[in-house]
Amino acid sequence: METQTLLRKLALEHNNEKLFEQDPIIFPKHFSRLYREGNATLQDVEISAVISAHLAWGRRDMIVRDCRRAFDEMEWRPYEYVNKGLYRDEDISLHRTIKWSDFAGICSRLKWFYTNNSTLEILSPDQMRTEIYGQKSDVKATNKKIHMLRRWMVRNDGIVDLGIWKNISPSELVIPLDVHVFNSAKKLGITTRRSPDYKAAIEITEYLRKVFPDDPIIGDFALFGYDF
Repeated sequence: METQTLLRKLALEHNNEKLFEQDPIIFPKHFSRLYREGNATLQDVEISAVISAHLAWGRRDMIVRDCRRAFDEMEWRPYEYVNKGLYRDEDISLHRTIKWSDFAGICSRLKWFYTNNSTLEILSPDQMRTEIYGQKSDVKATNKKIHMLRRWMVRNDGIVDLGIWKNISPSELVIPLDVHVFNSAKKLGITTRRSPDYKAAIEITEYLRKVFPDDPIIGDFALFGYDF
């Protein structure tokens, strides 16, 4: 099958809420529903997305388990928890090599950010990297978790992603590049890069814009679902 036709077919099949019932997106999706009902804040949704994206590496069942641990610690009121400033700050694991002290650092930076701002939507990916996740600036980083978070918050087809942020166009998003997505793109001839680096992410995104001009990152579902 021709590559672009295959990508459209796979995107349609895998942009399916049932395939993401045990995925970290279920947590910001939970708070998004509460927000739309008037029972949570935008900040609750954003904080849940920040924490869920940060823990989103490894087996999905372990990611979901450890996200639940984090939100249990927050008593399922993320914004209230962040504002109180009393964080679990221990040098023991929350998820794999991520420690509770890392979690506390993110919460502390979120508290500082929300003192002067109402939404994370204003941050560029590199600003999100430095101001929220506390990493060094690196405009050439793939920032997989940040681009995944932005996909969650921006894409607005009402299926898997949330569509909460309205000031960023889906056409501006960059692929959340991990090894599987990169290998899928490599197999399909979408990228010529040898490793899943920033240039590969841009190359793949530019290709997807040709296939899905208004919504290139729906192609993330296609590459995620490609079985080679």
